[in-house]
Amino acid sequence: MSISAPKMTVKSHYPWPLKALFLALVLGFGGAIALWIYDLGRDFTGHSPVVSKQQLADLNEKVGALTAERDRFSSTVNAAESRLNIEKAAQEQLGQQIKVLETENAKLKEDLAFFEGLLPNATGSQGITIQRLTAELLTPTQLRYRMLIMQGGKGANFVGNVQLLVTATVAGKSTVLTFPGASATAAEKTASQLDFKYYQRVEAELTLPEGAVVKAIQAKVMEKGQMRAQQTSNL
Repeated sequence: MSISAPKMTVKSHYPWPLKALFLALVLGFGGAIALWIYDLGRDFTGHSPVVSKQQLADLNEKVGALTAERDRFSSTVNAAESRLNIEKAAQEQLGQQIKVLETENAKLKEDLAFFEGLLPNATGSQGITIQRLTAELLTPTQLRYRMLIMQGGKGANFVGNVQLLVTATVAGKSTVLTFPGASATAAEKTASQLDFKYYQRVEAELTLPEGAVVKAIQAKVMEKGQMRAQQTSNL
């Protein structure tokens, strides 16, 4: 008969400071591994903080370059628009100056014709002539005419009036309109009066009937009911 002794388990007993240190080491090591795996995953997916900062810096640089280029182009466009506006204003001013010069040139030609007409002792019938009769339609019912009436030689002041005959088609019928007419206003009659020694420019506007189509205009210089000169201009 044998006596069996009970089994005994021997457990090592560690002080609690060692346990705490061991636990801290395990947690620290696990945290380091987790952080390493996290960084590795960001590197693998292209989301590394270092790469993102570099990309952001590159993008900022590109945005700055594009902004500078946009500002440069904007300045160029603004300068071009300013030049176009200046050129347009200069062209308009030049056009106005050309019109003024053309008017002055026409008057100088009339003056030249007048002085040439003074060379002989008398020109035309009784020394009275009509030079450069012109007419133009301003509107369908407004006709502007102008002429230069001259007296050659060294005669006395000429006193008379201008009569205008406008050949036109009105309502399909040919007719001759006389200006100033019987119902002419005082201003229209005054515009047709002549009183000069050497020459007088005559320029005025006529009011035409609605739908009138002007074919020609004839000017007559009248003195006490007698015609002294005439000239016709076709439109």
